[in-house]
Amino acid sequence: MQKIHIPTFVRVLFVLLLIITIVFILILGKKLLVPLMLAGLLSMLLTPLCKKLEKWKIPETLSAFLALLSGIIIVGAIILLVVIQIKGVSQDLGDVGQRVDEFFANIDRFFTAHLGMHLGLENGIDKEQIVNALQSGNQSTAQFLLNTIGSLTGLVLTPVFIFFMLIYRRHLTNFLVQLFASRNQREVKREVLHIRKMVQGYIIGLLKVMAILAVLNTGALYILGIKHALFFGLFAAILNIIPYLGPFLGAILPFSYAMLTSESSFSPFIIIILFTIIQLVESNFLTPKIVGSNVNLNAFITLLGLLLGGAIWGIAGMILIIPSLAVLRRIFELNDSTRPFAFLLAEEKNNIFTKKEPK
Repeated sequence: MQKIHIPTFVRVLFVLLLIITIVFILILGKKLLVPLMLAGLLSMLLTPLCKKLEKWKIPETLSAFLALLSGIIIVGAIILLVVIQIKGVSQDLGDVGQRVDEFFANIDRFFTAHLGMHLGLENGIDKEQIVNALQSGNQSTAQFLLNTIGSLTGLVLTPVFIFFMLIYRRHLTNFLVQLFASRNQREVKREVLHIRKMVQGYIIGLLKVMAILAVLNTGALYILGIKHALFFGLFAAILNIIPYLGPFLGAILPFSYAMLTSESSFSPFIIIILFTIIQLVESNFLTPKIVGSNVNLNAFITLLGLLLGGAIWGIAGMILIIPSLAVLRRIFELNDSTRPFAFLLAEEKNNIFTKKEPK
């Protein structure tokens, strides 16, 4: 049978149209797809607990419910802790204008005493500029909260999806096996389980790293005498879920708070130094040791994925894009025709961005 030759430009055009269609579907189906994908990741995280409960002769449905309930309690406790801490931080920042004046006055005294330079900041800065900036910031914050509440309304579906995914996890696995009936079913099932374990290992490892970072961040801030060290340390650790950008964003909040509340003008800069050291420990020791090579994505693809995920789905997209790309890379590795795409996504050895594997 004679093969039909398709011109290169037609194939390129087809790929571009396919990408545009996929992006359009992702944007259009955001309210359904975000909870669905988030539920998929969290159900993988809760699967080991669900299996353990089933081994104790607890019915499958009840095991799924108890595993889900455990997850909700843990997440709820963390949210409650953060809300309580936010209330305390807000009270401490009640008189922002006066604190800003004190901060700039300290800077003026430092430059005058050590460098002989008078900046004219001994009386603070223009109050009208502060008021305008704060009003603009309040509007942005209000808009952000409204958007967050709107997205949370859609995420109400997430626990429901998790519950059914835990119950039907074997059914879904068998569906994927039958979907590729032309191939060796045992091999297909092995690959499906491998991908599930890969994602589980990534999520569990990431949570372990976040817990260690929370302790290190909180300890560093507590030693410096920064109030609400637990909140800032936990907040920075949670943001570490976003590669590259997360640690930077996590350091901004305690830095800004220290500028407004700390008696020492050097405390904010010491915070940056300590957080940088902690981040170096995380990237060169903790993550390679605990998370390992479960993801194996190169830095360029990771950054591009974060930007694309953020543009399409916001913060949720930035969180979901990394494990999604890891799964996609593994799928590409299974076929000779798509293996070059797996190579494109993966990290090369002996690269400055490559995190060394533990021996």
